[in-house]
Amino acid sequence: KKEKKKKQPQQQKQKKQPRQKQPVKELSESELRQVRLDKVAAMREAGVEPYAYTYDPNRTAEQLNVEYTDRLEGGEEDEDADVSVAGRIMARRVFGKLAFFTLQDETGVVQLHLEKNRLGDSFKDLKAWTDAGDIIGVRGTVRRTDKGELSVYAKSWTMLTKSALPLPSKYQGLTDVSKRYRSRHLDLIVNPDVRNTFRARALMTSSLRRQLDDLGFLEIETPVLHSQPGGAEAKPFETFHNSMGLDLTLRIATELHLKRLIVGGFHRVYELGRIFRNEGISTRHNPEFTSVELYQAYADYDDMMDLTETLICGIADQVNKARVIPYGEHEISLERPWRRVTMNNIVKEYMPDNFDFSTLDEASDPEAALETARAKAIDAGVSKAAGLNSVGYILNECFEELCEPNLIQPTFVIDYPLEVSPLAKPHRTKPGYTERFELFATGRELANSFSELTDPIDQRVRFEAQAAKKEAGDEEACDVDEEFLTALEQGMPPTGGLGIGIDRLVMLLTNSPSIRDVIAFPLLKPDP
Repeated sequence: KKEKKKKQPQQQKQKKQPRQKQPVKELSESELRQVRLDKVAAMREAGVEPYAYTYDPNRTAEQLNVEYTDRLEGGEEDEDADVSVAGRIMARRVFGKLAFFTLQDETGVVQLHLEKNRLGDSFKDLKAWTDAGDIIGVRGTVRRTDKGELSVYAKSWTMLTKSALPLPSKYQGLTDVSKRYRSRHLDLIVNPDVRNTFRARALMTSSLRRQLDDLGFLEIETPVLHSQPGGAEAKPFETFHNSMGLDLTLRIATELHLKRLIVGGFHRVYELGRIFRNEGISTRHNPEFTSVELYQAYADYDDMMDLTETLICGIADQVNKARVIPYGEHEISLERPWRRVTMNNIVKEYMPDNFDFSTLDEASDPEAALETARAKAIDAGVSKAAGLNSVGYILNECFEELCEPNLIQPTFVIDYPLEVSPLAKPHRTKPGYTERFELFATGRELANSFSELTDPIDQRVRFEAQAAKKEAGDEEACDVDEEFLTALEQGMPPTGGLGIGIDRLVMLLTNSPSIRDVIAFPLLKPDP
């Protein structure tokens, strides 16, 4: 008998090991740019222009969301709708023959619902050619998805602008503050709150102009290039006019030219514009900033306080829709009236033993008064007082160091020393003081105002004192402005003047911690 072959035990089939996914290589920005430019070339090869000339959207994202509030159930379509929208693709989700894009325009975002069955061959191009960051136009009906998301149900799409650079990472975002300021266009694209800040700023300046126009003020533009700086104590930027062979400076204030308009017969004038000061940079200072200066004949600083409250409350009513607003950890009340306190009285609150500078007898013994003021200020921790040579300067320094940071709620600090107010009228009842106020809130100055000095002889004396300081090395002091003095000698009516820092006001009303947050393109040092 043939020996039967033993059956070999069948080898067990080995299970297939799941194929390990290879890590996707992250492309560099230059590689991503090249990929996108290749898509530009592919589009042109196919006869499609990747940089369109025009498009006609008939709805914004906001309009669609308002129009379809409480309309359409999940899965329901408004087949009669014919809407077209345009904006930037912020996110793409593609699932075979179906895609959902998030489209952002100036007003907000709306979802795009895109299907191969509806778009036909153009769906393949949509998947191949589009990336996040591209600007496209879409026409279609309106549908609410099964999950309840309002969407434009696309019938056609158009590439309007092919973006060559990617948007910042969805997860990392654009969080580096310096990068945000340097690339403000990206900051605006990816941070809706930043767009809201600058939209609010535009509404504020518009509201301010409208209020002033309604009150009979005329906006008249004055020169930016000055033959000599004036109207403030600040170091100017210097430049040179080639054909005229003139040394010039950029304006540090609009004050002196606007006052000359008052001399000329206008009763109410203002200018809202850029000011340039060659000074340090901080969260509250930028060398180029915006202010409004206004001048009203037959008015004084009391009228200007009332006007300041009216203007700022009017802006808050329109933009914030409220007069109690958040700022950092504080709640700021703009409800009128605002506190009014003399510089002497508020400094007294913060001095040891409530020392009152107004008790010093400068008239009969100026040296003793100065020594006492110095000693009291140094005892209060104001070390700079040791180098100051008048009671007025020491009082002002005590205010700036001890009081100003604590003025959180809107406060008018009034009646400044003569020494620090070279353009203000002497106080009518307080020798050595002027009719001047500054408005403070959140620990910073927002506005400055005087009963304007109209006596040309007094003005010349003060200009000469400023010129002496400049001669002694003070870069912020000004020279004698003969042109302005000549105009003043022609006669200027009693006048109230007011300057408001627009950037700081926007900071307050938008809860922004830094001036760079409210200036679209702040001055920055070049990247190292």
